[in-house]
Amino acid sequence: MVSLAINVDHVATLRQARGISEPDPVFAASLCELAGAQGIVVHLREDRRHIQDRDVRLLRQTIKTKLNLEMGATEEIIGIALEIKPDMITLVPEKRKELTTEGGLNVAGQKKKLQEVIARMDKAGIPVSLFIDPDSKQINAAHEVGATFVEIHTGRYCDAATEALRDKEFGLIATAAEEAYEMGLRVNAGHGLNYLNTRRVASLGTIEELSIGHAVMARAIFVGLDQAVREMLALLPAG
Repeated sequence: MVSLAINVDHVATLRQARGISEPDPVFAASLCELAGAQGIVVHLREDRRHIQDRDVRLLRQTIKTKLNLEMGATEEIIGIALEIKPDMITLVPEKRKELTTEGGLNVAGQKKKLQEVIARMDKAGIPVSLFIDPDSKQINAAHEVGATFVEIHTGRYCDAATEALRDKEFGLIATAAEEAYEMGLRVNAGHGLNYLNTRRVASLGTIEELSIGHAVMARAIFVGLDQAVREMLALLPAG
């Protein structure tokens, strides 16, 4: 059964727009868990544009399900992860000017660096996921560097302008998830998933967890966070 992890970054984005203390992503995470979410995701960026160090520390103390810390492989953020010890980390590419993560990590092009980070996390007992495009080369590289998970980037599938292109991108996701699963990697997926396109990805038996943020927060503006989470959960296959 695929589980649902909610990314609460955009609650922090709204807070930071005014530079005040609300809305609080820590409180939002609690509401998501109470609604049935099986995990919480936050991305602690180098520029701290949304999630702050305070948020991650409080989430580590209060989360009852699972805390997934998305991060770039920089020494500062690595140090914070090793101190806080989230339930897992997801290494993602990070560009200062991007609105959101634009694509998968080039694992094949930085194997040595990623092996070193994974080794440090392994020593601390923190599983590592690598956010990658649905590409065999990157899946093989993820396996070679010792990752526990891969998170398949679903953005091109979600952004596809035609049904034919959407079908093509879905096929790439399905194939990549199967390849990773057969290698012994645990498989998650996310980016751009919403109430119209999630069910198809959730139906893939090789995927353990979906990471969804923006769509749920956008829906929550109109129906409330509890209902928005429950509506997304209703799209996932029943156990």
